[in-house]
Amino acid sequence: MAVTTTEALIKTQVIQKAWEDPAFRASLLADPKTALREAFGIELPDHIRLTAVEESANDFFLVIPPPPSAILPNTDRLVIEPAAMWGTGS
Repeated sequence: MAVTTTEALIKTQVIQKAWEDPAFRASLLADPKTALREAFGIELPDHIRLTAVEESANDFFLVIPPPPSAILPNTDRLVIEPAAMWGTGS
């Protein structure tokens, strides 16, 4: 669970900085890997592609993750609680 908590904390920090710093937001949208490295010291492996998009009051994005079998070998079915995917809203 620590990975999820850390990931959520980093996402929150990135979003907060993007709200407060227009130059960072522009950099994040243009080149997210470089923006994260420069602002937070986060290095992502070369094989990882990262896309940042900005929602508006009328535009929302639903990200569909890969199926567990694509990530975890020998996994036919993985039960995931809805709150684990959508968060609790808190």
